[in-house]
Amino acid sequence: MSTIRRFMEQHFLHFNSRETVAAARAYEQHLAAGGKMLVSLAGAMSTAKIGQILSRMIHAGKVHAICCTGANLEEDLFNLLAYKEYEIVPDWRALSAQDEKRLYERGFNRVTDTCIPETVMRHMERRLIERWKRACEQGERKFEAEFLWDLFRDGGMESFYQIAKENSWFIAAQERGLPIWSPGWEDSTTGNMFAAAVYRGAVPHHQCVKSGTEQMEHLLRWYLEHCGLDDGRPSVGFFQVGGGIAGDFAICAVPTIVQDLQREDVPFWGYFCQISDAVTSYGGYSGAVPNEKITWGKLDVDTPKFMIQSDATIVAPLVFAWLLGD
Repeated sequence: MSTIRRFMEQHFLHFNSRETVAAARAYEQHLAAGGKMLVSLAGAMSTAKIGQILSRMIHAGKVHAICCTGANLEEDLFNLLAYKEYEIVPDWRALSAQDEKRLYERGFNRVTDTCIPETVMRHMERRLIERWKRACEQGERKFEAEFLWDLFRDGGMESFYQIAKENSWFIAAQERGLPIWSPGWEDSTTGNMFAAAVYRGAVPHHQCVKSGTEQMEHLLRWYLEHCGLDDGRPSVGFFQVGGGIAGDFAICAVPTIVQDLQREDVPFWGYFCQISDAVTSYGGYSGAVPNEKITWGKLDVDTPKFMIQSDATIVAPLVFAWLLGD
C-alpha cells in the first residue's frame, strides 16, 4: 500500500478528513467503472503549483477535462517561465499598506504569500498580441487555451522555462489532448491585455477569441460524447477545486442539455466533490451544499456527493496522491 494512502486510512477517520478519504475512494471507483472526470480549478491553485501533481494525474489518465479561471490558465504558464523570479513573503499577514505599495513599485503582484513578477506577464503579452493580430488578419477564431498552446506547441519557449515542463498541468493537458475551458477569461491578466490591445488598435477586433457561449456549446458536445449514454459507463464525474465561475459554468452543462435541449435521456453528473473553505450558505454558489444542486438538475439523489470544507492547497494534493498511489 502507498505511504500516503496508508497514513490517510489510519488517521483520516472523522469530519473533513473522513470525507476526504471517502471522496478519494469514490473517485477511484468512478474511474474503475470506466467513468471520465472533469476537474475545475478556481482560486490560485496554479500559483500554488498544483501543476506538479495535476500534470501527473492527467498523464495517468485520471483527469479528462479542465475548466478553470483565466488566472489559473495563465498562472500555470507564469510559473513555468518565471518561477525562480517569484518572491515568497512568509509573514504576508503582517504586510502594511506601504509594504504592499513597495511590492507594486518593484513590479510584483501578490497572491497571498507569493509575488509574481510583472515581467513574465509582459513577456507573454508581446507574443500573444502578435498571435491575436495574425488570427484577426487570417480570419481565425480560437479558444483562449488554444492561443496559449500556439506559443508553446513547437518548443520555441522551452529556453525560457525555469521549472521542468512536467510540472505544468497546461502542458500535460495539451499533450494529452484534454479540452480546457476558461469561462470569464476577461477577468484575468491576459484577458485584460487582449481588451486593451483591441482598444488601442494593436489587435483589430475581438472576434478572434471565441465567446463564452461557444465554450459552453463545446462543453455540451464533449459531455454528450463522454456521459456513458450509449455504452453503459458511469456519466462524467465532477471534481471541483474551490468555487466560483470555473465550477458553476461547467456544472451547468447538464441542466442545459436536459432542460434547454430537452434531452431527458441524458444522465446527471455521475460523481461530485467540492473542496472549499467557503462557509455553508444557501445564498452563494461556493458555499452551497451538494444537495442544493439536485434542485437545479445538476446532480441526482443517488449521485456520490462530497463537500470537503478545507484548504484546497492541502486537500487536493492528498486526494491526487491517493489516486496516484504515492
